[in-house]
This record gives sequence, C-alpha cells and structure tokens, in this order.
Amino acid sequence: MSVTKKSFGTVNGKEVSLFTIKNSKGMEAVVTDFGAILVALNVPDAKGEVKDVVLGYDKVEDYMENGSFFGATVGRNANRIADAKFTIDGTEYKLKVNDNANNLHSDADLGFHKRIWEAQPEENAVVFFLESEDMDMGFPGNLKISVTYKLTEENAVEIIYDGVSDKKTTINLTNHSYFNLAGHDAGSESVYRTKLQLNASCYTPVVAGAIPTGEIAKVAGTVMDFTSPKEIGKEIDADEEQLKLVQGYDHNFVIDDYDGKLKLVATATEAGLTMDVYSDLPGIQFYAGNCISPTTGKNGTEYAKRAAFCLETQYFPNSINQEGFVKPVFDAGERYFTKTVYQFK
Repeated sequence: MSVTKKSFGTVNGKEVSLFTIKNSKGMEAVVTDFGAILVALNVPDAKGEVKDVVLGYDKVEDYMENGSFFGATVGRNANRIADAKFTIDGTEYKLKVNDNANNLHSDADLGFHKRIWEAQPEENAVVFFLESEDMDMGFPGNLKISVTYKLTEENAVEIIYDGVSDKKTTINLTNHSYFNLAGHDAGSESVYRTKLQLNASCYTPVVAGAIPTGEIAKVAGTVMDFTSPKEIGKEIDADEEQLKLVQGYDHNFVIDDYDGKLKLVATATEAGLTMDVYSDLPGIQFYAGNCISPTTGKNGTEYAKRAAFCLETQYFPNSINQEGFVKPVFDAGERYFTKTVYQFK
C-alpha cells in the first residue's frame, strides 16, 4: 500500500494537493484536500483492465464550480431541508434558500465541498480535518469533523465520518460521487444497462421540490422496486408521477432492518464489474444523474444527463423536520460517527 502527494494547483492563493492511495491489486483512489473530494477511482475489471469509475475534473479550478457536486463531501447537511429551516429545542434556524423554497446540500458556494481541509496521509488512507464555526451556513454549534478515505487490499474504499459539536445540532454528511462502472467516459447507455439492487423494501415518496411526504411506502409492485437486480434504464422514463416529479430516479430508499450497524445496502453490476455498498445509516439516495449539467470532465469527456448514478448513504431528506424519521440530531459533545464502504469485485 502507498500514498503519494502532488500539487493540484491553488485556490484563493492557497496550495491544494492531490493524494493517490494505491493497493497491491492495482486499484487507486485519488482524493484532494479541496472539498475532501473523491477525484478518481481506478478499478481493475474482470479482464484486468483498469477503469476510472467516477465522474470528475482534471483541474481544481473546475471543482470551484462543480454544479453537480462530483465526488463531493456534502455538509453540514446533505439532501433537502423543507422551507430551508428547522427547529431544535424551540430555536428556529434558517438556512440558505437555494432549491425552490428549500435548502439543498447546505450551500452550493460555501459548503464543505468548497473548503480547503487539513490533510493527514496514513499508510493506506488520507484523513481530512475541518472546523466549522457556530452558525456556519446557519447551523448551530462549533463542529470539528474529519473524513477518512481508506483503501483496502479487498478493493474497498471506506469513507469514515467522525465529528463532534459543542452545541446540539444536526449533522448529516454524505459522499456525492457519480459512478459509471463501465468507466467515467462510457455515457448513459451503460448506466441504463447497470443492474441495481437495493436492500430496501420501502422508500419515501416526494412532492414537488423532492421533499418527502412523510410516508414510508412499499416498493413492491412499483417502478421503485429494486429488491432484486433490475436495469436502471428499464423503467426510468415510465409514466409515473414519482419519476416525473424529479425527472427519473432521485429518491431516498429505506434500508431494511436498520439497526445502526454496517451492512450491505446496495449492489450495482455492469461491464464485468460489481460494486457493493455498505452503510450503517437508515437511508440511501439513489440518484440517476437526471440533472447533470453538460460539462467537460476528465480527459475532455463530455458529461451530460444520466452519464452516471449516485448511491448516497445518509439520513432521510428533511429528517430534521419530519416526525417518524430517524433524526440526525446530536447533543453537545455527542459523537457523530458513520462509515460507508464501496467495494469492487
């Protein structure tokens, strides 16, 4: 195992670095201290050919825009909060209105994916550290947070989040990588062919604006049923209200038998490569890249609608406000700790 470091340019006059973690199987995870972003994931397929399976950019300048959140560490809160506000112990906190009347991913310009993190390379990992002050982006509490990217000899990328606040607050980070198992440059047809299985017999239906209704609905007999392997493209354009509301799949799925322990939550297969996703969180957002803005990515590749998909482990959207949902609320001094694993075989 090895970790190497090189320059990735500058942001606002500050040096930014790129770290490559490599195992003995030929797999590489490339991360940067700008945004604690996963830039590349080079994975050997069944034939031994190495493919970069995540969308991204060659230059840090492009990550300064990054409207689709490629590879981003999203924080302090991933996904949507209705009406861009929430209440903890009788105090209302207001966030930036940036997605219709709601808040999405905290702040597109000031979020954790636009900060320079302190980096600490280890034998087979890089740990990124960040301090977020009280009322940063509207969230209470001085938060100290770390994100660790660890590459194993079993071709797994472990993403570990560890933090604590000095005030009761909400914390709900995720990684927003876009995957295409045929390669980042393979396009939407390979995404449509990708077979996806989600260990979730329920999901949270949404209203306009992609805010959950509060219902936990069965997927059986609906286009949302991925309890057995199904091609992503099979029903993505079906004449169904839930799909039309968000232009395809962009829904939170409820993990079966959630108990806070790490377990297999999703499996995707395409082009001789399988990705298993493990999580200890109650939900996973399956987003089929419906709204990827046309942009030029790595190696001059033109990315567009549905060029890749996301499997974002997290607490449910708007869970801070919705009764009946597991709440991502942590007391002062209470540890926020969660792990997500993407394993390839």
